[in-house]
Amino acid sequence: MSNTILSRGSHRETTRITEILRKESVGGFILLGATVVALILANSPLQSFYFGLRDTYLGQDIGDFHLKLSLGHWAADGLLAVFFFLAGLELKKEFVVGDLRNPGKALVPVLAAAGGVAVPAVLYALINLNSSSEALGGWAIPAATDIAFAVAVLAVIGTHLPAALRTFLLTLAVVDDLIAIVIIALFYSSDLKIHYLLWALIPLVVYALIARLGERHFHLNPALSWFILLPLGGVVWALFLNSGIHATIAGVVLAFLIPVRPNRHTEQAGAHAGLAEVMEHRVRPISAGFCVPVFAFFSAGVAIGGWNGFTEALSQPIAVGIMVALVCGKVIGITGATWLITRLGKVNLDPDLKWIDVLGLASLGGIGFTVSLLIAELSFGIGSSYNDYAKIAILTASVLAAILGSLILSSRNRHFKKIEEKEKIDQNDDGVPDVFTDDGAKSH
Repeated sequence: MSNTILSRGSHRETTRITEILRKESVGGFILLGATVVALILANSPLQSFYFGLRDTYLGQDIGDFHLKLSLGHWAADGLLAVFFFLAGLELKKEFVVGDLRNPGKALVPVLAAAGGVAVPAVLYALINLNSSSEALGGWAIPAATDIAFAVAVLAVIGTHLPAALRTFLLTLAVVDDLIAIVIIALFYSSDLKIHYLLWALIPLVVYALIARLGERHFHLNPALSWFILLPLGGVVWALFLNSGIHATIAGVVLAFLIPVRPNRHTEQAGAHAGLAEVMEHRVRPISAGFCVPVFAFFSAGVAIGGWNGFTEALSQPIAVGIMVALVCGKVIGITGATWLITRLGKVNLDPDLKWIDVLGLASLGGIGFTVSLLIAELSFGIGSSYNDYAKIAILTASVLAAILGSLILSSRNRHFKKIEEKEKIDQNDDGVPDVFTDDGAKSH
């Protein structure tokens, strides 16, 4: 590990991360709109229409092979698989060709994400220690950060956040989302049916071979991926759904099978990037603009019951645990883990950064929404009172975390603006741009 962490990355990586965050911020505003509409409908005269729509069943069961789900479940199990497919592509790219292929750079956000999962889980468990076993089962609800909402907040408060911190926030969110998915696989799966997982190996192998050997065709004809890879992915998803393992995990597994590095097939197609990056550009608008907002529309709607209902819900141990875990636990876990790395690894923050910057990002890490709502539904079931308490707590805590993070980071805007100047390509005296190598070093 170098003696400086959260330092400037390569110019290429900075540009790529900036583009991702720009798209995520747009998705965050769409997600916010879907959430607001859901809350309005759930607390209006159209309440019965909203919940009736959410609980409408579509599909058909074939023996013990279940494909008849409510619209709410289709959104949670199906549309979020697209979200996690995208998360899988991002993570694989970061560790294969991104700045985080350097173990020293990767260690910081990975351990920070682990701290941001562990501390909230412990705080929630301690607060609900004397509650029912069902309530205690929601310990993983405050595990994940919602990158779309977090980036949307950054877009509102200013654009001067250093690229190193933006990369840190993105990677942190992706890693703790995947940690949450692993938790779902290990602790929220039931009635495991191994034979369906074994059957899933067949389309997975075919998918991997076609993705690699047919990459040239997928570059030249984008429609082929929808006609060939998507149906294979759908078969894998259906088998995972019936295996007892949450179906969203299929999205991550499929993403890991997409080749990242450019190869001879890439060159033959005249493409400038590997298939993973191309698919990321194609899938991101669908995920951010449709899949996640539709999930939020069906999941975020909760009948609050006025001010009395709101205060009653927030007084429940489940709600208290979630709010303390997201607002305080994320800050303690993320900042504490980063601080420990600097002490144990004998490294320092980049000279341009202060610990208040890390604290501000850690506060935004408390914006837990998409995956938190998913785990709440898995823990308590759609329509249960516990799930309603959890939803209200998640929404409230996310707003509080956004306010706290905004207050901290907005006060640093002037400093961030100076850092942003450093991120721009310097101009030589003769006006020729400097070139940044992969390790961030500058050459002329």
